[in-house]
Amino acid sequence: MRQFSEACERNRDPILDVIKPYLSYAKEVLEIGSGTGQHAVYFAAAMPHLIWHTSDLRNNHPSIVAWLEASELPNVRKPRELNVGQRVWPVNQVDAVFTANTSHIMAWERVRDMFAGVNRVLKPGGHFLIYSPFNVNGKFTSESNEKFDQWLKQQDPESGIRDYDDMNRVARHNGLSLIKRHEMPANNMLLAYQKSSSI
Repeated sequence: MRQFSEACERNRDPILDVIKPYLSYAKEVLEIGSGTGQHAVYFAAAMPHLIWHTSDLRNNHPSIVAWLEASELPNVRKPRELNVGQRVWPVNQVDAVFTANTSHIMAWERVRDMFAGVNRVLKPGGHFLIYSPFNVNGKFTSESNEKFDQWLKQQDPESGIRDYDDMNRVARHNGLSLIKRHEMPANNMLLAYQKSSSI
């Protein structure tokens, strides 16, 4: 059954505008946390030159599969089961990794695991693109983000909006350098990292 997220519908075009240049030469992209599946089919349709690999926890697979089947796109793949904490990820080397609204719904330890996993599967010179709300200098960028963070912590005390500097620190530890911080609508950001091309 296809689930529908209004947030995905609203943010898909602003996200696409930012990620498209980074993915212009990519052949295979892994999406971490494909959620409903809406982003996958929209981005795959807009970038037919690449293969879009979906992934998520197993309980989210039915909606992703339903969106994929409805789209009938030849360049998007059925979801793989992926928990970022697992040592071996179900993909080989990819040219880019994309994730949206995942870092604030997992524990900080899992965020660190995600960066480590991306480092393992991302080809040298490849991009890691993260869309989410982030704090800056330890402070919320809006009142709505602060309220959202409170709500997240009520659901899970280990979740919450992450700090921009902390993300960059973990990225550097895993061989990823920040290329640009893109300011996005609704107090979100898109952080574009690149893996070192040195061997």
